[in-house]
Amino acid sequence: MKLVLSALALSLAAALSAHAADTPTVATPTAAERLANARKAIDSKDWSRAMRELNAAARDEPRNPDVHNLLGYSYRKRANPDLPKAMEHYRTALRLDPAHKGAHEYIGEAYLMERRPDEAEKHLAELQKICGGTSCEEYQDLAKAIAEYKAKN
Repeated sequence: MKLVLSALALSLAAALSAHAADTPTVATPTAAERLANARKAIDSKDWSRAMRELNAAARDEPRNPDVHNLLGYSYRKRANPDLPKAMEHYRTALRLDPAHKGAHEYIGEAYLMERRPDEAEKHLAELQKICGGTSCEEYQDLAKAIAEYKAKN
């Protein structure tokens, strides 16, 4: 009787493992894949999709400064900008990586939206230090935004 029960248990275990091997698995996107998807959504100005991807990436990698930088960007660029949320994410990105060029550029642009050009210029000065001059794209973009702001105001 023991032999029959042992054989039955082995065949049941084999059947269960064979079933598990045949069951398709749904792969959850990695934070890097979600970040790539968000960048595509940002390129097409699909802010809702970008924010869905970025919020999921932030849950997976809460200490990723690129995720927070792009969350800030998405909050700032959507049809109804949420500057407090944008600033929160830019500050998080800069806390995680004080030399994050994109976050310095974007928070500077957000300060211009808040009519605080002096704060924007502080981030321009930081970019000059980080870039070792004025030749990096982030420095040039923020400098241009500040110049345009000053010409209008």
